[in-house]
Amino acid sequence: MNKIVFDGPEDGPLFLFAHGAGAGMDHEFMQDVSTRLAEKGVRVARFNFPYMEKRALDGKKRPPDRAPKLLEAMTAVIEEVADGQPIVIGGKSMGGRMASMLSEHPMVKSIACLGFPFHPPGKPENYKGAHLATIEKPILIIQGERDTFGKFEEFEQFEFSNQVSSSFIPDGDHSFKPRKSSGFTEAQNRQLAVDRLALFIKGISDV
Repeated sequence: MNKIVFDGPEDGPLFLFAHGAGAGMDHEFMQDVSTRLAEKGVRVARFNFPYMEKRALDGKKRPPDRAPKLLEAMTAVIEEVADGQPIVIGGKSMGGRMASMLSEHPMVKSIACLGFPFHPPGKPENYKGAHLATIEKPILIIQGERDTFGKFEEFEQFEFSNQVSSSFIPDGDHSFKPRKSSGFTEAQNRQLAVDRLALFIKGISDV
């Protein structure tokens, strides 16, 4: 079984946080968001998908596993950490998309996605969010306004169920980083994302 790393108080509401395609659970973004969530009383669980686990062992870069293998791995982690109680799951980019595809799992209470990859940059025709039109559990999408995987102005073209809510990070890119000229900072944007994410996790967890 993959190693699972926990941050935050043991009695806090649990958030299973999956990494994106190009960087594992120890990436600076993943660690920073986890630390900020922990400071808000959220218990965060991080893990590596199988291809990233192999990379951690031998240092060789690999493309992500196919979706069925990713979903199988995340399902196993959900069942290990849930402890019989439905939990909030989510992730960065690809990790968030995988989480959204597990919405029907009985141990999933709700889903939070940080930078949802609606399509590859410059290829809006290769849309990967069709399942969000019929999703039946609460899902929060936190998106940078300038995210090339799905910008603010594109959202009106996307079809969502009434369970989907979205929150935009000012001038943020796919990792919420703003341009210097915007007047916002990366640290401010990350904190804004975490503040919204923590409210979502706690709000759903208290139902």
